[in-house]
Amino acid sequence: MYIIIVGCGRVGSELAKLLSAEGHNVVIIDRSPASFGRLGNTFNGLTLVGNGFSLDLLRQAGIEKADAFCSLTNGDNTNLISAQVARKIFHVPKVITRIYDPRRANIYTALGLDILSGTILFASMVRDKIVESRFSSYLIESKDIGVLEVEVKDDLEGKTINDINVPGEFMVVALRRLAGVTIPEPRTPVEKKDILMAVVKVEALEKIKKKLNLSGG
Repeated sequence: MYIIIVGCGRVGSELAKLLSAEGHNVVIIDRSPASFGRLGNTFNGLTLVGNGFSLDLLRQAGIEKADAFCSLTNGDNTNLISAQVARKIFHVPKVITRIYDPRRANIYTALGLDILSGTILFASMVRDKIVESRFSSYLIESKDIGVLEVEVKDDLEGKTINDINVPGEFMVVALRRLAGVTIPEPRTPVEKKDILMAVVKVEALEKIKKKLNLSGG
């Protein structure tokens, strides 16, 4: 893939190194030439100095052939403008934007951008560890829906996925066994020590934990 990253901070530089090591073509843009020192000696992509919303600079970066564009600077306004330029002017297929202020999340979403908020994700991760260690709301980035991991014990052994599901509140979407991970059919019976990954409504979490006899956090 041909990927352009705006912002060579801690996140942008690590992403650039990961993608470069995987063999992708990476261009990273930053206003500070010194920031490229974070890339180390193994990075074999292209570095450009300037603003990530400069049309001339983006053309120089090859944005017309970009498969993805990531705006990861430490400024929400810069990220929003850069992402909008990439999507609206150059029609990049995949545009991902980082934000710091979670109150702006709805604005970004309304503009059709894929957003990642470190503030929301980290707060959700800490909350999940406090309330229920098997529960991960941050995987879906929603306050209403999360993912719950359930180990099959005696009281669930032999039941089917359909028996375990609770319409509108709890749905098993993956089953992990020693042989690997599968997407189960409704009639698939579960075995002891299977791990079920399920989507659950946050407001129904305590109800589901009681139904499945999940104790502790």
